[in-house]
Amino acid sequence: MAYYSGFVCAVPTANKQTYINHVTAVWPMFRGYGAIRMVEAWGADIPRGKVTDFHGAVNARDDEAIVFSWIEWPDKSTADAAWERMQGDPAMQDLPPMPFDGKRAIMGGFEPILKEGTDRGAGYLQGFILAVPGENKAAYTGMAREAWATAFQPYGCIGTVEAWGVDVPRGKQTDFHRAAKAEDGEVPLFSWTAWPDKPTCDAAAKAMEADMEGKEFPEMPFDGMRMMWGGFEPIFDSDKAG
Repeated sequence: MAYYSGFVCAVPTANKQTYINHVTAVWPMFRGYGAIRMVEAWGADIPRGKVTDFHGAVNARDDEAIVFSWIEWPDKSTADAAWERMQGDPAMQDLPPMPFDGKRAIMGGFEPILKEGTDRGAGYLQGFILAVPGENKAAYTGMAREAWATAFQPYGCIGTVEAWGVDVPRGKQTDFHRAAKAEDGEVPLFSWTAWPDKPTCDAAAKAMEADMEGKEFPEMPFDGMRMMWGGFEPIFDSDKAG
């Protein structure tokens, strides 16, 4: 089964090109460890939330942008072996230093529970973090599948991935659990929708909002008030980097 290492970090806006150079240099190493693909996306429309948001997830400062990214692996065992090998790989010493505060980054391992369409060739991504009660996994998957078929795809979304947390560590400063204010028994989710461009995504959001006007919002199998989302523009995709 496919497996994702998901990341969110805060990068000084002045370091954007340095960050692109960094991930471009790092990708060949991950590919050598067995990674299938790596995608990095720069925050373009990151709203402030009342309960949670991407800024709070990584304690972002005013001069920092949010980066949403993932590495795709063929399976969890390949990812686990790669992270273990990396600890003792002398090639790590030759990589350029990280142009951001890694102590505030959040990361975790996720398995897809829903994959529809494609995120390849997307010009814009919407990223999401949320927490779902473990016993509601099937209900959440069904809701997400229906949302894809009745809302996202009809309005121009080209793909979606919903990934369930299976190895999500606790951090000293930040982590996915704290980001979504996860309660006991809840599981962090890392997900995204892919769009041709930002105008298509923005138009879809307005159309979906209009569709719901006057209707009773359906009961969701999670606390939507603690879900965060944001819009991101891809700045690195290993499919294009070779």
